[in-house]
Amino acid sequence: MSSGTGGEYWKDKALPSVFKHELLKRYLPQFGGMTGTQSHDKRVVYLDGYAGEGRYENGEPASAEIALRVASHFRARHGITLECFFTESQSKSFERLHQVVEHYRAGGVRAHTHRGEVDGALDSVIHRAVREPLFLFLDPCGLVLPQDRLVDVLARQRPHKRPATELLMNFSMMAVWRLGGHVRSPKGNERSLQRFDDVCGGTWWREYFAEATAPSAREGAAEDAIEEVAAEYARRLEQRTGMKVQSVPVSHAPHKRAVYRLVFATHSPYGLWVFGDTVARARDEWWQTLETREEDDGKLALFPMRPDPQSVEAKAVPAIARNLEQLLMRTRRPFKLVEHTLEVFGDFYGQVTEPVVRKAVRLLHEQGKTPSNGVGVRRTREITVQPKGLAA
Repeated sequence: MSSGTGGEYWKDKALPSVFKHELLKRYLPQFGGMTGTQSHDKRVVYLDGYAGEGRYENGEPASAEIALRVASHFRARHGITLECFFTESQSKSFERLHQVVEHYRAGGVRAHTHRGEVDGALDSVIHRAVREPLFLFLDPCGLVLPQDRLVDVLARQRPHKRPATELLMNFSMMAVWRLGGHVRSPKGNERSLQRFDDVCGGTWWREYFAEATAPSAREGAAEDAIEEVAAEYARRLEQRTGMKVQSVPVSHAPHKRAVYRLVFATHSPYGLWVFGDTVARARDEWWQTLETREEDDGKLALFPMRPDPQSVEAKAVPAIARNLEQLLMRTRRPFKLVEHTLEVFGDFYGQVTEPVVRKAVRLLHEQGKTPSNGVGVRRTREITVQPKGLAA
């Protein structure tokens, strides 16, 4: 974790970290499972670029220990080596991180620590990952690496679909808000603005805040500019890398503005599908943790109640069925669900899990609009949906 994480941070896991770590815990094993066969020596490389202390003071695992546990499991159960690299610049955090890592190294996990900024270790990690799948987890408390640096890694050094390269990155909305204030103020710090220019790969982001402070700007325009900058950042990263990019908001409480967005990038339609399913499951854990903490604190309905999962599913199933029908009308040929992840899920991407899609396929079959019913296909994403009139 970069600068800005004080002593209070490591006492207990805040709600945004509950979501983030649940997502990492669920997705990283699946990345290893999906890509391990692409390795020439059964090795997958993982980099946590801002690893922090590795473990909270109450004993809960932070991102580093989550990855180490995954690595230990993979080594014991699947014969795949998840080789982990962790970087941390703060000396106190690094010492604690190193102790956590050494414990797992003693158990046979292949793991390495680097004291310093992630940029100083990135090239050596990429070299280590030649001919191997690579997962980059970049979770700074402040600003992330310059976009030009990320593009260099993702589009020049790792441009191919195989072996796989994926990125999960924290894009700080709080930093955008703070730096937007520098744009709006005649006393703005130009050095800070230039640093964020590097993060965004240009000065384009400043225009959003300049427009938000114009005399004709509507109320709340400055707040909306934060979301617009985050969306444009993800769009530009997708355009410059040729990868599929999704951005997920993470907040402290329901209906509150996101404190950061988790930006995910992949070349794989399978990665895109599994990530969306994992986001929905991590979101459920976030809600459960919120409810548990409210009960423990003796608070009743402090925040709005979570959306009823059954009600969400009741809306999602017919909506996804309509998406499937429209895809069949447009393509006029059979297609595998994973080939059209975003079109299949539509507005429910990251909101519902993949079993809901199977129910939507069944509904479309019951309506007589496809001979496909998904029966006999173990993984939902592998279901092939066929136009009416073709044999299932």
